[in-house]
Amino acid sequence: QLNVIIRSLLQNLREKIDQLKDLLLRAVSTHQITQLEGDRRQNLVDDLLTRQKQLQASYKNEGTEPDVIRSSLMTRGVKRGVTNPWLLEESEETRGLGFDDLRQQQRRIIEEQDAGLDALSSIISRQKQMGQEIGNELDEQNEIIDDLTNLVENTDDKLRNQTRHVKLVDKKSTSCG
Repeated sequence: QLNVIIRSLLQNLREKIDQLKDLLLRAVSTHQITQLEGDRRQNLVDDLLTRQKQLQASYKNEGTEPDVIRSSLMTRGVKRGVTNPWLLEESEETRGLGFDDLRQQQRRIIEEQDAGLDALSSIISRQKQMGQEIGNELDEQNEIIDDLTNLVENTDDKLRNQTRHVKLVDKKSTSCG
């Protein structure tokens, strides 16, 4: 019964990968995604296909040892430089700790991160408030500058009128004498 389920799931996986390939080709040909993105996704689909073939070979017990195949399936590929998280050595901080101790340590780390985020939030909030105050001050200064500009323009107009008036008086006084 398990063999039937496994075969069915492997076949389903193969069909899904084929569907992904078709959808990817359609997306690239209709320019829904760029060619560069299409190539990136094609590499991911190829990686899935390779893993599917490894699973198929593992199921049929073909080729290399099953343990080696299982181990390689757990890795994300040596070519990317990512190692299998299940094969890593335990750190000194967590070595010898039980499940509850690990959970407490994780909670403590999360609390420290939350405290850091709260501090960062208050700093950002203060900077936002300062930015708003600076903006308000700039608005007030702009209004003062606009008022001053209007006063200068009015004074300039009055000065021109008076200058014109003085020229007219001067012209009349020279023509009278």
